[in-house]
Order: sequence, then C-alpha cells, then structure tokens
Amino acid sequence: MLGKKEEFHMTEMLKIGFVGTGIMGKSMLCNLGKKGYEMHAYARHPEKIADLESEGVALHETLADCVKAVDVMISIVGFPKDVEAVYFGEGGIFNSAHHGQYIIDMTTTSPTLAKKLCKKGTAIGLHVLDAPVTGGDTGAKNATLSILVGGEKEDFQAMRPVFEGMGTNINYMGPAGSGQHAKMANQIMIAGTMSGICEALNYAKKEGLDLDTLLAAVSTGAAGSAQLNAFGSKMVHGDFAPGFFLKHFIKDMNLADEEASKMGLALPVLKQVLAEYRTLEAKGMGDLGTQALFTYYADKEK
Repeated sequence: MLGKKEEFHMTEMLKIGFVGTGIMGKSMLCNLGKKGYEMHAYARHPEKIADLESEGVALHETLADCVKAVDVMISIVGFPKDVEAVYFGEGGIFNSAHHGQYIIDMTTTSPTLAKKLCKKGTAIGLHVLDAPVTGGDTGAKNATLSILVGGEKEDFQAMRPVFEGMGTNINYMGPAGSGQHAKMANQIMIAGTMSGICEALNYAKKEGLDLDTLLAAVSTGAAGSAQLNAFGSKMVHGDFAPGFFLKHFIKDMNLADEEASKMGLALPVLKQVLAEYRTLEAKGMGDLGTQALFTYYADKEK
C-alpha cells in the first residue's frame, strides 16, 4: 500500500477504488483502468458491475473491503444523503480508510458537506478532495470531463495524474468546498442557458421555422454553447433519454439556491428554472434527461 505522495506518479502501482458506477461513474472507472491503474469497485447492486470483472476490475462484496484494498478511494453517488451514508455509515469510507489514504468525492454535493468530509478525514489522517465534474455522460465516456477540485493544493497536485485519466480540463479551485462552489456556479449558468434554448426553440417553432436549419445556423454564432450543441437537436427530435438525470439537476440547483440563501444572494433566474424542473418532476419525469425542459415550454405554448 502506497503512503508517500512522491510515489503517486507510478501509475502501475496505484490501486484505485470506486463507489458510484452509474451513467458517468462507470465510464470514469473504465477510463482509469485504461491508463494502467489497478481498479477496484463496490456497488450496492453487484449485478450492475458484474461486467467490469472481465475488464480486470476487482469487485468487492462490501464497501469496507474495497476501501481497505486501495490507495485512492473515489466516490460519485447521487445525493448528499448518499454521500453521508457512504462516508459516515457503518462500514463506510471513514470507518475503513487507512492513514495517508487519498479520498476523492466527485459527487456534486453541498459545499458545506464537502468541508465536513475534509475536516473529518483530515482529523483521521486522510487526504480529502472534493472534485465534482462537468461534461455529462459524453465527457465521462471520452475522458474529456472538466474537473473542479477543492482541498489542499499539495493533495491536488499528487492526484492530478488520476484526474487526467478522467478529464482534460483539470482545475484547482481552492480549499475544501471550493470545487463544489465552482460546480454550483456551473449549474447556475447551465440553468439559464437551458431555459433560454427552450424559449428560443419554441419561439422559432411557433413561427414555423425549420428547427434543424435554425440549429445549424446559430450554433456557430454568438448563441452557440455546449448546451445547445449537446441538447438542441435532442429537444427538437423528442429525444429525452438521460445523459444527466433531470432529478439530479434539480438536486444541484436546489443546493445552489441553498448556498446563495446563506450568502444573502438573490438568484431569480435559477429560482425560475428550478420551479420549471420541479413541475416536470411532479409529472413523473425525474428520470428523463435535463433536455426534457423543452416539454415544459411546449406545454406553456398550448
């Protein structure tokens, strides 16, 4: 088991554990394996990761066993309550980790919770980083994620090769919680952009414009954006399959709204878009992709 930071450049020696093998996590794990790391995984539903064994991933029956077997433990789960359970629960990461281990939470969660994880981990001799990602399922599959990292800068530098196995835009944002604050800013930007795209497409549709032609015309101009490129065509053609779950975006926006409230900061656009997405979730659409917001505006037209 490695214990010295200077040894972490030796890729073939690093053992990395993963909990959270959903739409994005599974691809992230596999990309690290392709870089030569020895990969380990745990899932509450082992049948969902059974196929990883053929790719050389060591599968563990308990989270504790997975944590004990590795040098670096990565988590990317759904909600803050899941993070709490994974870290503080019986048999969780903090009860199983060994001194000097690196712990990286890549879940989008509360900055306050990120600071709590760091404080607890540091007290027991761990190196804890919060490192939420942006780039969706496509970025996860292609190892082109943007990764926003908070924690000690020395720990970030030690883990940079690991991050580079999953993404191409790796950024140190500041002390514990800063990665999560950066992700909140990212999600606030996305919220307004998604709403604007939906309004614009419904406007053009009402006027009778060909929407595919419109997308081709504006996507390389001033209105172009990653969100337009990723979701514009899907909206137009009714493809609402999830690359990022609508319910998870609601979680993210709610976290951003809570943090803004603590600052005494008003975010009216975020609140509007959050209310729109909550309306869709109440209709049973939480497991669709974020681009399903298009249907909200289509319904308003009627």
